Amino acid sequence: MATVINSLGADVTIIGRHLDKCCENDTFPYHTHRFRMFFRKGFLFYKFINIRLFFYLLFHKSHILVANDLDTLLPNFLVSKLKRIPLVYDSHEYFTGVPEIQNRPFVKWVWTTIEKSIFPRLEHIITVSDSIADQYEKQYGIRPTVVRNCAKRSKHIKSYNRSEIGVPEDFLLLILQGGGINIDRGGEELIEAVSRLEKVFLIIAGSGDVIGLLKEKAIELNSFDRIRFISKLPWEEMMRYTKSSDAGLSLDKDTNLNYHFSLPNKLFDYISAGIPVIAGNLPEVKKIIDENSCGICIPSVSPEEIGKAITRLRDDRILLNNMRLNSVSASESLNWDLESSKVKNFYEELFAL
Repeated sequence: MATVINSLGADVTIIGRHLDKCCENDTFPYHTHRFRMFFRKGFLFYKFINIRLFFYLLFHKSHILVANDLDTLLPNFLVSKLKRIPLVYDSHEYFTGVPEIQNRPFVKWVWTTIEKSIFPRLEHIITVSDSIADQYEKQYGIRPTVVRNCAKRSKHIKSYNRSEIGVPEDFLLLILQGGGINIDRGGEELIEAVSRLEKVFLIIAGSGDVIGLLKEKAIELNSFDRIRFISKLPWEEMMRYTKSSDAGLSLDKDTNLNYHFSLPNKLFDYISAGIPVIAGNLPEVKKIIDENSCGICIPSVSPEEIGKAITRLRDDRILLNNMRLNSVSASESLNWDLESSKVKNFYEELFAL
């Protein structure tokens, strides 16, 4: 998103927090500023990052502010009013529906109150799926612009061969990727399914709250030799593993509104890589898979249903190859080169105001 805005001639600065060695070697065509935070999570983290963000925005020159998600909206909104400059709310998820706050009434009340107080007063809003846009329109009478998180084209990226990653040629190679492999995203059920099947190898690439638990489960089920965990990688390096795989998995459970409305980045990464998808029965994901015949939607995220879908692809190579071709075809229309035109149009109209 920032790269697209920068390409329009804007001088872009991305503000975030410093997290371990995150992005130390990355080079961007825009500026970055990272806050070093004493607190890593919880109330004090959100309190102090919002305070620091408010004063940074207040004392640095800007013509447009962009708030990524609800946890940065309040300071951006206050500064936009004080400086009388436009504010864009870029909602990457349905924040008040995330699972982490559903059993924490006070925390959910705080975020819901912030949203209800500010959202009706916003003029420029982007979100990532039609379902989230529908929900906001239902709640506030305002429909955001939808820009899906489609992946870049990856034809130029060379996949690893099986010998390079140590997987037998006759095994079905699966990948579960993501920067948020967290609770209710099907990792536990997937490992249990893989442990029951023969000639199946799984790569879990990325990070998340349950990675440690998944490693323990793989050892407990004596399947650690057929499951490989790979730490978070730059996108192009991760895609080398994805393009090596026979199928990708997106197993978010329908346990909260955020997941119910979601359209995960990894779905588009799999399509960019030209591989079929095994996914849970979420409306936005199912719509993409059904329209393009590029995967299998399972009725429930359980070891049994995951195992059935994996077995179908393992034992029916014609089906696997047809879905692979369909995924390649889908990537011609579901890619960031095309989707980013919506971002350009959105900001060109904003710049013209």
